[in-house]
Amino acid sequence: MPNTRSSSHRKLFIVIIVAVVIIALSMVSAFVWPGWALNKQVDRQQQQEQVKEPTTPAIDAVALPKDATELLKAMPDSVLNFARTKTDSSETWKSTSPLEEYTLTYSTGKKSDDITLIVGQWSASDSAKTQYGSLTEKLTGKTLYSGAVKVHGNETGEYVVRENKENAKFATAVWYNDTVVFQATGSAAGVGRFVQKFPL
Repeated sequence: MPNTRSSSHRKLFIVIIVAVVIIALSMVSAFVWPGWALNKQVDRQQQQEQVKEPTTPAIDAVALPKDATELLKAMPDSVLNFARTKTDSSETWKSTSPLEEYTLTYSTGKKSDDITLIVGQWSASDSAKTQYGSLTEKLTGKTLYSGAVKVHGNETGEYVVRENKENAKFATAVWYNDTVVFQATGSAAGVGRFVQKFPL
């Protein structure tokens, strides 16, 4: 007479082994290859971070000087959650003879997030383009974004955003629009968001 008990134990053992193998393969599939579980988690975290980014400032913008020029008046009070907190005359580009030049600070209220914006205007678009070329030649970090500046479908300038070579957490954006040149410096993430929504 066959040993049914031994046969049952053998079948149970085989079922357990198969179940363990299936679970092990599932774990490998989820977290090692192709890693769909990890990818979903990373995607979810990125989506949450994007959702969390505020689009309006938590602080008030500081008013422009009473004698502000038309160029200065064109500078926005805020860009996303960055509010203008400081405006000064500047001479950073004095050697290239701009008609006027200013340095502005845009802040979220957290100093480490501050973006420094230098803006200058020249009498001709060619002069602004030359200044743009001179500034971009000095940027040696990895290019994050670049392209043409367009107004109403017409190309009016160029832009480039590059990482700081010494510290990739920071970046500088340079662009020109007709006769005006801009340079924004700050955290790479902040500069990227700021430049995309800057109205000029």
